[in-house]
Amino acid sequence: MSLPVIGAALGTAGLETWRDWILDKNRDLELQAFHTAAVLDGDWSAEAAHTLKLLDGYSGRLGIHGPFWGFTIGTSDPDVQKIVARRMDQGLGICAALGATQMVIHSPYTTWDYNNIDNYPENRRNLMDNVHACIGAAVKRAADQGVTLVMENIEDIDPLDRKRLVESFASPALKLSIDTGHAHYAHGSNGAPPVDYFVTAAGDLLDHIHLQDAEGYADRHWAIGEGTIRWHAVFRAIAALQVKPRLILELRDKAGIGASMATLEEMGLGQ
Repeated sequence: MSLPVIGAALGTAGLETWRDWILDKNRDLELQAFHTAAVLDGDWSAEAAHTLKLLDGYSGRLGIHGPFWGFTIGTSDPDVQKIVARRMDQGLGICAALGATQMVIHSPYTTWDYNNIDNYPENRRNLMDNVHACIGAAVKRAADQGVTLVMENIEDIDPLDRKRLVESFASPALKLSIDTGHAHYAHGSNGAPPVDYFVTAAGDLLDHIHLQDAEGYADRHWAIGEGTIRWHAVFRAIAALQVKPRLILELRDKAGIGASMATLEEMGLGQ
């Protein structure tokens, strides 16, 4: 069995640097240059045109990181819900311009929720209703557009909460994402299960993984091998799935891509 091909999350400068590496195997690519409010509300056409030029000849799976700064998709304020819906729509407009087929969004579940959400019987339902109000239109547009929204764990402690939320939409245009460093932080600092459990819990709804290492205390985005994540267990869990999620190195220092790949290749986990 051939090893899974690993891709990366890159801004424009990173894409310029790592373009040949991305194109050599048509690796999964997540563009991270179109998610801030300044970009979304500005004229991003030149940036998009430059990106498309860089991607000439690319035939891999292309996605973007969607908007997330300054809001949660679980907000209960109706006025803020309208802002969130507009940001999601703007992100999908960028997907259309670039030909991207995936957009990463952030989970609404917090550490506070884990311990307090069942204080009132209506809390879980209310949170789900708020998320539907925020991204319901985006899920419908994504389905029409051929884009999949993937919901990434941020503070999530119980991986099944996010899975149930995604299942409540009953749409193939909304699936799950896992960030390994976020899961390891939740495991080390807040009592969540280990990273491979997050993978197994997501099951066939898993469509995207951010690969980053950490020590379990904070969101480090270190190169693979610098932290304490049990990578063999993670990749065994991935291999057991019926689906093939996009595997994306999301490193704070993009110079660590080479070292990360060397580590994964040495462990026999990826190429």
